[in-house]
Amino acid sequence: MRCAVLYEDNHLVAVSKPAGLLSQGDRTGDHSVVTLTKAYLKEKYHKPGNVYLGLVHRLDRPVSGVMILARTSKAARRLSLQFKERTTHKHYLALVEGGLEGEGRWRDFLIKTRGTARVVANTHPLAKAALLSWKTAGHVRGCTLVSVTLHTGRAHQIRCQIAHRGHPVLGDMRYGAERTFDGRNVALHSRTLVVQHPVRKIPVTITAPLPETWHPWVPRLPAGL
Repeated sequence: MRCAVLYEDNHLVAVSKPAGLLSQGDRTGDHSVVTLTKAYLKEKYHKPGNVYLGLVHRLDRPVSGVMILARTSKAARRLSLQFKERTTHKHYLALVEGGLEGEGRWRDFLIKTRGTARVVANTHPLAKAALLSWKTAGHVRGCTLVSVTLHTGRAHQIRCQIAHRGHPVLGDMRYGAERTFDGRNVALHSRTLVVQHPVRKIPVTITAPLPETWHPWVPRLPAGL
């Protein structure tokens, strides 16, 4: 498994994370976006010691798509602040079960316990607001292709909020899906991420192509996605 490099300069590197790969290493010892990208940089630039790489955001293991990592501590601080202050633009594609029509904005309050998020009342003491915009982009084989823009970055936000409306992401058994996607992952893809360059102060737009596992479902993306 590898991460295709989508963008690279002296300050940051953007990769396409395959579904099933960890963002950051854990107790399993499995490879991660961080370990694989460090190995890539070490080999490319013949670095003799440790390679610095700052993790500024994450994607869930079964989710694919764009991830940006910082190559310097200064870039890491500045990029992390953008994610914290929600000045990044995050666009996802999701294949969800059933027929979902139209477009809209969903605002819920979420908590996460034992690895699973759920919608709760806004009076819950641990509740955190979660906001996204969505639009139907097409239908295929009893599923709906949905374009999603995240306005907050809560854990499992898209997976939880869309399942709460009765349309779980394809393959997401944790949130009630009845059909598999590729056997182990979910049909959720971080399509485009826009950040301000941490040094040059200009917008950087990174787009990740759909993985091959999507092609039987979405052989060609509609215009504008």
